[in-house]
Amino acid sequence: MKKLESIAEYLITHNLRIATTESCTGGLLSSKFTDVSGSSAFVHLNFVTYSNEAKQKILGVRAETLENYGAVSEECAYEMASGLYKATGADICISTTGIAGPTGGSSDKPVGLMYSCIYTKNKSVTFQVNLPSETQRIEMKEKFADAVIDKLHEILFM
Repeated sequence: MKKLESIAEYLITHNLRIATTESCTGGLLSSKFTDVSGSSAFVHLNFVTYSNEAKQKILGVRAETLENYGAVSEECAYEMASGLYKATGADICISTTGIAGPTGGSSDKPVGLMYSCIYTKNKSVTFQVNLPSETQRIEMKEKFADAVIDKLHEILFM
């Protein structure tokens, strides 16, 4: 919670708004942000865009991206976050897309693979998280969300 509280303080102090679009984390990341007292000052808007159709209609993810790279890809994570920025104008836009299992993985995209993008007007950071495939689904989602919080904290404070 310490990292979340310091992120919240930073966002409030700098008058910044955050938005999330989540697939594999299913709203858990936005829930963690709203667990912080005073979150109404910085949480702008959150979507759970679980289906490819939602990714396309709400965020403008291109059909070609989904066909060529799949929903669980660096390219899709980037388009989700940049589309969220275009749709909301939030200062920091974050996407998550991955495979929380226990089924659905493949040899090139195993259970435990997640991509996330943290997008701002001036830069974006897209990163990959790999967790052991035997990790339980709920724990997987927790670890995915915590990895995003860690990366956002690193970006803001390092």
